[in-house]
Amino acid sequence: MSSHLPTIAIAGPTASGKTAGALALAAVLAPRLPVEIISVDSALVYRGMDIGTAKPTRAEQAAVPHHLIDIRDPLQAYSAAEFVQDAGRLIAEIRARGALPLLVGGTMLYFKALFYGIDDMPPANPAVRERLEAQAAQIGWPAMHAELARVDPATAARLAPGDSQRIQRALEVWQVSGRPLSSFHTTKKGATSADHISATALFSLEPGHRAWLHERIARRFDAMLAEGFVEEMRQLRARGDLHPDLPSMRCVGYRQAWQALDAQAAAGPGAPLDLAGLRERGIAATRQLAKRQITWLRSMPHRHAIACDQPDATARLVQAVLQRLEHATP
Repeated sequence: MSSHLPTIAIAGPTASGKTAGALALAAVLAPRLPVEIISVDSALVYRGMDIGTAKPTRAEQAAVPHHLIDIRDPLQAYSAAEFVQDAGRLIAEIRARGALPLLVGGTMLYFKALFYGIDDMPPANPAVRERLEAQAAQIGWPAMHAELARVDPATAARLAPGDSQRIQRALEVWQVSGRPLSSFHTTKKGATSADHISATALFSLEPGHRAWLHERIARRFDAMLAEGFVEEMRQLRARGDLHPDLPSMRCVGYRQAWQALDAQAAAGPGAPLDLAGLRERGIAATRQLAKRQITWLRSMPHRHAIACDQPDATARLVQAVLQRLEHATP
């Protein structure tokens, strides 16, 4: 029944209402077309990271089948290439069951890899990374960013001076290959972008006013703190095998919580946790993430934008998707 229909993708910045929109759409379609959700989120893949990722609740996951959630331990990595492979397999399996695949999330690297293919870049080089870490410890990441601007101005222009993870990777690629990271963006492997884009209808939840999204981000971070996010972070640290350089612990919110707990431990027994500082840094980092997500979305000419800060945003999203599906009906 769904073989002739496009794959539906719902993207948007953090806290824009993607989960609510996806569940509403699934409920409307349920009588005639079952829906299965494929998570497009690099944080939801990790087990034990529930509160700080705003992971769909058990009830939400029970209402609609979800995929690519809780598939990795926080000690493990999960790459965009693995996502593309998993998502492609799941889309085929979901269609074979007569259901509609629904891609939902805000990890734009995953969407980009799915739509345009994978950058054929050199793999990680531990020795080079260790050398770059040592250099950054001496001169700081802003200085490393300045070095990146010298060898790869295009990549440096889109990275913040404190974005250590991406600065390190860009400098690593330069030192290993002798080519700037930006040059790899024109050399892709995998299916063509035309194939992916024509098979996917992308609906983008975008706020008309940033203040609305900033308020939502603050409210959600406060809710996470109230639900026990700090205790979740304490339990992850107590495992003893995790460290702040892991991709899982670099997730927005988790990085700031780890730093806050480090500062508390350094202050000595009985020292209070700087909860206000954690809140401020966590909200600021989440806003920066949302800004990058919106910038990426607005570069996608084939998207259908929905104003997520309107009171009827969910209804508009559902209606837009229904119209797209109706136009695809033979």
